[in-house]
Amino acid sequence: MPKGILYVESRPSSPEEVAEYHRWYTETHIGEMLDIDGIVSARRLEPVAGDGSFIALYEIEADDLEAVRARMGARARSGEMSKPIAVQSDPPPTVRLLRELSVHTL
Repeated sequence: MPKGILYVESRPSSPEEVAEYHRWYTETHIGEMLDIDGIVSARRLEPVAGDGSFIALYEIEADDLEAVRARMGARARSGEMSKPIAVQSDPPPTVRLLRELSVHTL
């Protein structure tokens, strides 16, 4: 089964809204994403040092990665998913759907 990653790079809309941004991601958005058929895990990352964007990685296991993206869009348009809270919109988050080429482990 093909695997992929949905990569999302975003920032809080202001320093005052950092806690609200993280609360929305952790308590609301991650669960909404994991409810989408094909998305099997979610991981959030932060910069180790200095200022930078936060990263969300959603692991996808599906025969059709584009169909997973379409399901996500349909849920957003229908209102089944919450609107982003305290997420910077200018510039907007970077969103990329990536297909797995290979896996290497020790």
